[in-house]
Amino acid sequence: QVQLVESGGGSVQAGGSLRLSCAASGFIRATKCMGWFRQAPGNEREGVACICNAFITRYVDSVKGRFTISQDNAKNTVYLQMQSLKPEDTDTYYCAAGEWCGDYRHVGQGTQVTVSS
Repeated sequence: QVQLVESGGGSVQAGGSLRLSCAASGFIRATKCMGWFRQAPGNEREGVACICNAFITRYVDSVKGRFTISQDNAKNTVYLQMQSLKPEDTDTYYCAAGEWCGDYRHVGQGTQVTVSS
């Protein structure tokens, strides 16, 4: 059973930065990819960033050049460094793990990111 615990959310002004962390435990080696998606109540989830095999990364177009996903295998932790934040980045961010990007078979509890203009 894979467990994911996010941290690092908060409130910042536009142009600011935040770093989200996702600590994984359980049979984490059974999953090839980890990533982040965001979703507001009543809205569809949007995949934000994904990392597979610890080095292959993918990003949604709206965050390219601003967000960076990385993985520390020794700590079983995935990070999402977010820079130049915009109000439209406001959302609940969830960490996910699975066999491919978009495979959300394991999901954390979410962390709120609020960007004010």
